[in-house]
Amino acid sequence: MFSRIKSPRQLIAESGADLEGHHLKRTMGLFQLVCFGVGAIVGTGIFVGLSDSVAAAGPAVVVSFVLAAITCVFTAFSFAELGGAIPVSGSSYSFAYAGLGERAAFLVGWCLLLEYGVSVSAVAVGWSQYLDELLHSLTGLRIPDALAAGPAEGGVINLPAVLVVLMAATLLVRGVRESARATAAMSVLKIGILIAFCAIGFSAFQAGHLSPFATDGMGGITAGASVAFFSYIGFDAITTAGEEVKDPRRNIPLAILICIGLVTVLYCAVALAAIGALGADEVADRPAALSVVVDQVTGSTAGGGIIAFGAVVAIASVVLAVMYGQTRILMSMSRDGLMPRVFERVSPKTSTPVANTWIVAAVFAVPAAFAPLDVVVGLTTIGTLAIMVVVNLAVMVLRRREPGLARSFRVPLYPLSPVLGIGFCLYLIWGTGWHTWVQFAVFLVAGAALYQFYGRHRSRLAAAEPVSPGAAGPGPGGA
Repeated sequence: MFSRIKSPRQLIAESGADLEGHHLKRTMGLFQLVCFGVGAIVGTGIFVGLSDSVAAAGPAVVVSFVLAAITCVFTAFSFAELGGAIPVSGSSYSFAYAGLGERAAFLVGWCLLLEYGVSVSAVAVGWSQYLDELLHSLTGLRIPDALAAGPAEGGVINLPAVLVVLMAATLLVRGVRESARATAAMSVLKIGILIAFCAIGFSAFQAGHLSPFATDGMGGITAGASVAFFSYIGFDAITTAGEEVKDPRRNIPLAILICIGLVTVLYCAVALAAIGALGADEVADRPAALSVVVDQVTGSTAGGGIIAFGAVVAIASVVLAVMYGQTRILMSMSRDGLMPRVFERVSPKTSTPVANTWIVAAVFAVPAAFAPLDVVVGLTTIGTLAIMVVVNLAVMVLRRREPGLARSFRVPLYPLSPVLGIGFCLYLIWGTGWHTWVQFAVFLVAGAALYQFYGRHRSRLAAAEPVSPGAAGPGPGGA
């Protein structure tokens, strides 16, 4: 596992991360980076996934959100430390390369394809549901069933899901500055709409709707947390902007911590407002649940239409931010020879990986068009949790191997925090169920085979002189 380790200094030197990274431009400040993080997190998980979390945990879903948040907080500390110390586009893939070696890094990159890529498809499916709700509230019409869902849900193709993926790709290839501005505007709008939802929900709050609180005990809360965890996926995308952020060593750790705190407060408030207004039974398993709550509280479809509009904007921003992260991960893997070179090419005109972006859009538009939302959510969740385990391990390994590495942020209560992060991640993995474990095991075996027969022999690090675990690799910045 610990063979072919690439030191942090080598990763930074090869990416040019302290200058202009790999032909990329530094255009994002702290505010834009926080908005980018919020854009990557707040979307389908709360607008669509809330009903599934409530179905699992009942009124105790607020505790489930807190449990999922605690898992994220401990891991967010690790991401903040490594994001400030190794500010490159590779995110957890690069962190694993520096800490655990190339094989582990490839499997992390493989899981990131699942987290970023497949979650784009899941998010796009959720966007389609709210677009249909918005259309109905404005015109009384609905998107034809054949064009609003895949075959598994009685349709032919989910055309809106495909369109939102293609629209995001179009914006991404125009440039990071334009994408960041669009994401910031959408993030501010969706936070405002969720705050307005809370105001409406709490105006009809009934304490009796919270009783009985935890009908299925801790098992229900754990299951709810495993589902709710999908709502937090995306905060690690902040670290993928390491080469396009101003002062990344300061801004990346700050943005991660601000986003997790803001999103947790927002999620708990939304869940409490929804259940307090209608009760858990009325919220559970309801598509476009927030619109339903507003419609019933206000007695009008206008309020639900506004929520649907907010959801359309919110979920589109997630597609945009997560696709951005996916393309940067592939670019980093391509630099190392572990993916085809087409993914690392940056357009001199737009300073964006144009071919990379369109390939990602084309590939992940397919499951968006044909796969139901619940098929991919569980697998994406377990893949993300596994990545977080690796990042926490990488923090501990690099503390021992690279004690002199410049760290703008240090994990508090070390080593307790990363150990707790690993423990909470494993606990939530347990809650996903054995069907998801089997699917994930098959996915990992496929990734290991791909590395063995492709990545291992094409690795650019393998073509250089052997690098011992304690030494830096060749190239500028090596020890």
